Amino acid sequence: MRVFLTGATGFIGSRIVPELQAAGHQVLGLTRSDAGAEALRAAGVEVHRGTLEDPASIAAGAARADAVIHTAFDHNFANFVDNCQKDVRVISALGEALKGSDRPLIITSGTGMGDNGSGQPAVESVFNPVNPNPRVASEVVGNELLQAGIDVRVMRLPQVHDTERQGLISPYIDNAREKGVAAYVAEGRNAWPAAHVLDVAKLYVLALDKGEKAARYHAVAEEGISSRAIAEAVAKGLGVQAVSISPEEAQQHFGWLAMFTALDLRASGRWTQQQLGWHPVGPSLIDDLLHMQY
Repeated sequence: MRVFLTGATGFIGSRIVPELQAAGHQVLGLTRSDAGAEALRAAGVEVHRGTLEDPASIAAGAARADAVIHTAFDHNFANFVDNCQKDVRVISALGEALKGSDRPLIITSGTGMGDNGSGQPAVESVFNPVNPNPRVASEVVGNELLQAGIDVRVMRLPQVHDTERQGLISPYIDNAREKGVAAYVAEGRNAWPAAHVLDVAKLYVLALDKGEKAARYHAVAEEGISSRAIAEAVAKGLGVQAVSISPEEAQQHFGWLAMFTALDLRASGRWTQQQLGWHPVGPSLIDDLLHMQY
């Protein structure tokens, strides 16, 4: 298939490219820059120019493809709500381009969307459309496209990591460097799920080749790493102390990141592994945190 990949030069998308090619697919990659276009051509990827701010430009790429994998997202978390709405507009445009066909569209969300509020790990079979996380909007619009007959599949991501980037933990590291301490809230028992970026890239391709319409998949290799364990690993890397702060201190200490730091986001990926035959083998989150260059 010719697969239109948004975010093709990004952290995850650039790893999906070789996985798609190894599976025998042609890749049409989205980029907004000359440098991105040059990198894609060097990787054997056909270039499509467009931006998230211009959904029509992205829809034009979908119209040229047999399938779409949408990983592009504006990761300026200081504008998280607005960026989630931007994603809604892009997904809507992709859906419009695919309407009336059986071409699959894989969209991206977060594992927190599978939390049913019971305190148990989030699972693939759960979707709460009134989840307070603004990223829920991506799945809401995905459901609307499903009702319109489009083959939508959802990839929910945990903290995706290697030794250079670790999802929300990357701005957490910046905060620890600035503040001179690696802080966790209360006892630091809340935990976040994780998976290595190369394992996640493989899963996207499995979801394309073996996945099913309306399915939600969790790219989870580790169900939950405690915030205290994360803080202690970061503290070791930066040469600072890991310290507990109260929930009342979190907003002042973390700024916009405070909305995430005390959340317990444990998530299971067992169903996904069973359904798609996905076997994550990459390093753990703590291993990558301990081996990165601070």
